[in-house]
Parts: sequence; structure tokens; C-alpha cells
Amino acid sequence: MATNVLMEALSPTMEEGRLVEWKKQEGDVVATGDVLAEVETDKAVMDLVARAPGVMLKHLVPAGTTLAVGKVVGVIGKSGEEISVAAPPAPVGAPATAAPAAPMAAPVVAAPSPATVPGTAAGVMTGRVKASPLAKKIAADRGVDLARIHGSGPEGRVIARDLDQMTASGATPATVVRPVGGVAASFTDVPLSPLRKTIARRLAQSIGPVPTFYLTSEIDMERVWEAREALNTASANDKSDGGKASKVSINDIIIKAVAAALRQHPACNAWWQEDRIRYWNDVHVSMAVAIEDGLITPVIRHADQKSLRQISAESRELAGRARERRLAPEEYTGGTFSVSNLGMFEIDQFTAVINPPEAGILAVGGTVQKPVVLDGQVVVRRRMRVTLSCDHRVIDGATGAAFLKTLKLMLENPLALVW
Repeated sequence: MATNVLMEALSPTMEEGRLVEWKKQEGDVVATGDVLAEVETDKAVMDLVARAPGVMLKHLVPAGTTLAVGKVVGVIGKSGEEISVAAPPAPVGAPATAAPAAPMAAPVVAAPSPATVPGTAAGVMTGRVKASPLAKKIAADRGVDLARIHGSGPEGRVIARDLDQMTASGATPATVVRPVGGVAASFTDVPLSPLRKTIARRLAQSIGPVPTFYLTSEIDMERVWEAREALNTASANDKSDGGKASKVSINDIIIKAVAAALRQHPACNAWWQEDRIRYWNDVHVSMAVAIEDGLITPVIRHADQKSLRQISAESRELAGRARERRLAPEEYTGGTFSVSNLGMFEIDQFTAVINPPEAGILAVGGTVQKPVVLDGQVVVRRRMRVTLSCDHRVIDGATGAAFLKTLKLMLENPLALVW
């Protein structure tokens, strides 16, 4: 008897998935547990496996299709078995025709050909092709020339969605030019990915319902900077691990300090649960990682109990797999507090959006040298601004301020982290 292959909920928050690639073709023999297809969830690219043995009789949807959880995507059965194939399930969020926009004073823009990339002087390909690691893998598997794809990612970067759209339509995503108010307007409609839909939904849940207030503090980072340099020099000279030790970053030290401060201020290590507040006994720090289509927060569990070397190695490994969309659900869920660092982008200060049900998130700006008054003298010191976003239903002003004061003490006196 034929068995339907369903779009399964592969992560706790998954409501729909995009079938990236079929791994078993029609006619292939399938064993229970075999990987049938790769599916992009709201957080990662994961394997859809067979729940019964047999032969892959039919693909009901092509690669690149987005479907709700529970929809049938294929059929497994006995070789030669007759199956009744219903109409393919309707994809979620099919591209819609763009509505006319308000008149705009803009020059006429010609539609670029599929071989052009935005940002090049004459609309021709120059240098190497910018593409995400996942897009490069998919292109290599399908024998696709990335140079012929118009990337929809940042700075014209080719991302996985561009390849899937090309596969589904037989061409690259088209840039539309149509008259608007008597002037040609150029635009590209790109369907929302599962990740971007989830981000939009979670932001709506956070910004509106969560009564948020913000606390900002400026921290002297001179001693942290010196400690980091000393640690990395010692690590480079230590051959006991075969030279495999990761360099400690400023962000690693911040995560360690945040975890230690949360241990002293458990009221900030909490979740809002509608009818109760959950105060966590364990400290699991979520760190925001920018990926090709949004943001994901891998979790460093028991961060207060780990050494800087452990945090450094784990954060790099998690961030690397996050960018490849290869994290397991348990690696990006269950955080008790978040840290978002934009210092590497030369951002001095910002406010971050709380990630429910967590009650707080720390936004970290860049460490910069600036003149300050120290002991009555104007001197140049490395300084960093941090802003704590607090859910006022859980964290009161004095509670958040006490947490920031402890964090400041620890970063300005790094030896406090080993007490």
C-alpha cells in the first residue's frame, strides 16, 4: 500500500517548509530512515526522511516549493504500484503581481539581464561571484553557473532562494520594469523565505505586546582588551593542544561576563509565560548570528560554567553551522537571555528586540578609543556602549540597572570573572 510523504514539522516553531532539493528521485529504492529531501525550515536546512520502505513513486511538488506542515509532497510504495495522484498541493506564499506604487521622481532604469549584478560599473560581472555557502553547494550539485544568476541577497549576493526560483521557473528571478506615473520603475518581487516569515511574526509578537524599556551603560574595555591580547598570546605559545585553540574574541568575554552576571541576578534570567514567570536555574546564553536571510540565535548552554576557551570554540563552531543552516533545533532553542553584538559593523550603540519568551537582550556596540576623564586627567581609553532591553513585566528598572552594574564591574575588572 502506498505511503504519503508529508511535510513534517522538523523544528518546534516550523509551520511551513521549503523543499530545497529531492535526494531520492522517482524510481529510487527507499529504506526507512533514508533522506528523501532537504527542507528549509524557519531556522535551518534539515533532512526529510522516509517513514516506510519501498520505491519513490512520485514527487508531487518540485524543488523550491514552500508548503504548510502536513501537506503531501510525494508517494512511496511498491514498484509498479498504481497510485491515485491528486492535484499537487498549493504552495504557500506564491509570488503575487506587484501593485502600482505611488508616483516617484526617479530616472528611467533599464532591466538588467540575468548576467548582470547590481553594483558593477557597467552592469557586467566583475571579479568573483558573491554567493552564500549553501548557494554554492546547490549550484555545484546542479551544475549551475552562478555568474548567470541575479542575486537577491545583500550587495547582489546569490542565495539559495535564487537557485530554487530558477529551478522552479526555468529562469532567474526577473527584474520587472513597468510604467508608474509615467516613469519606468524597476523592482524585483522575491517570496518570503520561511526564516523571514518567522522573523516578521516574532517581531510583531515582541514590539507590540512586550512593554520594553532600555538601559544604556558605557564600559571601559581597556583591561578586557589587554586580557584578550595576553590570553591569545599565551594560547599561541601553548603547543599542548597542537595549536588548535581558538582565539578568544571580545564577544566571547562579553558572553562569559553576561553569564556570570545572570548567575548573580537570576531575576533577569527569566521567561514571561503569560500566567507565570519562569526563573531559570541554568544560564543558557543565546548569541545573535546574522545569516543570509535573517538572524538566528544559537545557544551556549551553561555558559556560566564554561571557560573562555570553551565558549570561544563553541561560539565559532555554532556560528559556522548557523551560517550554513545546519543547526539542530535544540541548538537554537531554549536560551534564557540573548546577546546581540554589532560592534564589528562599527555600530556605536543600538537597541535590540527582545526574543520572547526571554525577558532581556543585551545590545553590544563597538569598542572604540575616545578621550575620557580619568582621575582628573583627559586620557584615551577603549570604551564600549551596551544597551539592555527589558520586558517590564519581568524585569523592573532597578533590577535591570543592578544587572548592568555587575556586568560593568566584571568587564572593567576581568579578574572578577574567575572569582
